[in-house]
Amino acid sequence: MIIYNVTVSIENSVAEEWLKWMKEVHIPEVMATTYFIKSQIARVMEDEDHGGTSYAIQYTARNLEDLMEYQRDHAPALQAKHSERYKDRYVAFRTVLEIID
Repeated sequence: MIIYNVTVSIENSVAEEWLKWMKEVHIPEVMATTYFIKSQIARVMEDEDHGGTSYAIQYTARNLEDLMEYQRDHAPALQAKHSERYKDRYVAFRTVLEIID
């Protein structure tokens, strides 16, 4: 299986609203594509205060092909929706992980 990890650092001024939107809108929209079998969201624990709160959103896919199809057919529109809503208030990076055990 494959984990698609999206780490987002969101400004503290909108972090609470962002988390609610992620839980109620964005993550359900990603899951509705049916390319992932589960998702979870975790707050990144760190000592440094940089004016933002970081979260790791993890989506589990059955295989790399499903992830690649999601990235090609669905991710651009969903990411654009997020970018428009939180423009200049976040930074994000994505990591693909293979579960080996």
